[in-house]
Amino acid sequence: MLRCGAPRLFRLTTTACAAAVLVLAGCATPSGPGEPDQIVLADGQELGNYNPVSGYGELGVSPLYEGLYRPRSTTDAAVPDLVPALAIARPEPVGPRRWRVALRDGVRFSDGSVFDSADVVATYAAVKDPDVASEISTHVAPIVNLTADGSNAVVVETTTAADVTPFLLLGILPSEKIESKPAAEWSVNTQPVGTGPYRLDSLRPDQAVMVARDDYWGTPAQVRRIVYTYTPDDNVRAQRIVAGEVDGVNLPPKLIDSIDSGTVRTVAAQSADWRGVALPAGNPFTADPRARLAMNFGVDRDAAVRDVLAGHGRPASTPIAAVYGSAFNPDAQFDFDLTKAGTILDQAGWRPGPQGVREKDGAKASFELLYNAQDSLRRDLSVAFAAAMKPLGVEVRPRGTSWDEIDTRFGDCAVLLGGGSTPYSIDSQVYDTLHTRVPDSSPYSNPGDFTARNLDGLLERARDSAPGAEKDRLYRDIQAAYVAEPSYVFLAFLHHTYGYRDLGWKQAQPILEPHSHGVSWGPWWDVAAWTR
Repeated sequence: MLRCGAPRLFRLTTTACAAAVLVLAGCATPSGPGEPDQIVLADGQELGNYNPVSGYGELGVSPLYEGLYRPRSTTDAAVPDLVPALAIARPEPVGPRRWRVALRDGVRFSDGSVFDSADVVATYAAVKDPDVASEISTHVAPIVNLTADGSNAVVVETTTAADVTPFLLLGILPSEKIESKPAAEWSVNTQPVGTGPYRLDSLRPDQAVMVARDDYWGTPAQVRRIVYTYTPDDNVRAQRIVAGEVDGVNLPPKLIDSIDSGTVRTVAAQSADWRGVALPAGNPFTADPRARLAMNFGVDRDAAVRDVLAGHGRPASTPIAAVYGSAFNPDAQFDFDLTKAGTILDQAGWRPGPQGVREKDGAKASFELLYNAQDSLRRDLSVAFAAAMKPLGVEVRPRGTSWDEIDTRFGDCAVLLGGGSTPYSIDSQVYDTLHTRVPDSSPYSNPGDFTARNLDGLLERARDSAPGAEKDRLYRDIQAAYVAEPSYVFLAFLHHTYGYRDLGWKQAQPILEPHSHGVSWGPWWDVAAWTR
C-alpha cells in the first residue's frame, strides 16, 4: 500500500530521480537537449535518495544498480519475465523452500570493487535489519535466510513455495557501503555505487547527471549521458518539452494530450498501480460491511476512468488486474448499480435522514476523505467519489492535507490511497493489501483491518503455493471472497503517461509498471539498451 509525495518510500514516482528543491523561476538547464548522445528528462520528484535498501530501483529497473534478476518484456499488457542480471541462471531448487543462485563473474561496481556473494548477503541483511529501518523490509519478508555458498553463489531460504525471483530484483550494494544506521542517513543516498550501466557524475538540487560506464560488464550504453532535472510543476514540465528544453517528461493523464504534436510524442504505459478509497474502522458507517458493499456498487468506475483519467486507465474492483491472466477473475467485479446500492443500505438499516444523509441508530452515513494535497489526480478522484456517493445519501467530505496528518487519521478518516509497488509477484501485489494486519505491517497495508470471511486462509494458501493452475484458482477464489465483503472501494488501475521528443533512437517498449513511475520508467526504463 503506497502513499504519494511522502518523505519515505511511498512516492508516486520512483526515487530514481530522487535530493532537494529547485526554484524554477528564471532557471535554465545547464545541459540542454540536442547533444547526439545525451537525453534530458524532467521529472516531478526530487533528486537523490539513490539507496536500494530504501527502495530505489527495487524492481530491477535503475541506471545505477542491478539485482540478481531484472524484468524483460516487449509489452505492457502482461507481467514481464524475470531474467538473470547479476545471476547467471534461474534459481536452482536445492531443498524444501531453498534455492541456489549462481552469480555472474567478472562484475565490478562503479567504484572499481569486485562484486561477489558477500555483497548480496550484506544488502539483503541490511533490508531486514531493524536498525536500518528499511521501508521495504516487508517486501522481502518471504526470504528468511540468504547465505553465501562460496564467492560466486548464494542460497536463499523462503517461507513459501512461490517463485523466489520476484524477491531477488533489489539493487545490490558493495558490502563496504552498508552502514549500521538508518538507511536515510547512508552516504549512498547521494554517492551511489552500483553495478549498473551508468554512474552518477554530479548531483545538485536541480539536476542529476549520469554517464555511461566504459567498464560495465555488459554492452556499454549508446546513450552516454542522462540529465535529470527537478521540475515539480506539471504545467511547467509540459511547457518545457513543448519549448524543446527537455527531451522527456512524465505528466498527469489530463495534461498529456495537450503536448502531443509533430515534435512531441506521447505514450501511456499500463500499470498495476491502483487508486482506491481505504475506509476507517472508527466510523460507524464505513465499519458496516453492508455499507462498504453498497458504496462499491454505487460508484461508476468507467466514468472515473473517462472523466478523471481522460481514458488513461482501467476500472478496478480488486487489486488484481487482468494482466495476471488466468489468476484474474472476470466475474469478481462490481457493476455500477445505484438502485442495488440503495437497496443494500435500506436493508442494512441506513435510512434517508431529514437532510438527505442516511442515518442509523443516531449515526450518519458521513465521513471525511483525505488525500495528499500535492497530488491533483488524487484530488480529482476524491471529488469524483464524493459526487458519486451523494445520490446514495452518503456524505463524503474530501480534504487535501499532508501525509503527516494522514498518517495519524487512518482510524477515523477514509484515505485516497495507491498501491501496487511490487506487481511482478501476484502474492506481493495482494497479500498486504487484503490480509488482516500482521506485526510490522506498513500503516498503508489494509488500514481499516477489514477482512472478508475465510480470506486470510486463502491468501496464505495462495502465497504458499508454487506457480500453476492451483495457485491461479486460489487467486480467483480470493477475488470472489473479497467482492462479497469488500474492505476498500478500488477505483482504477492507472496508465502512466509520458511525453518524449523523437531523437532517432530505437527505444525500449514500455513494460507493465508498478505504483512507482516517472522518467525512470516509460520509454526510458531500459535506456541502456537504446540503439541508433
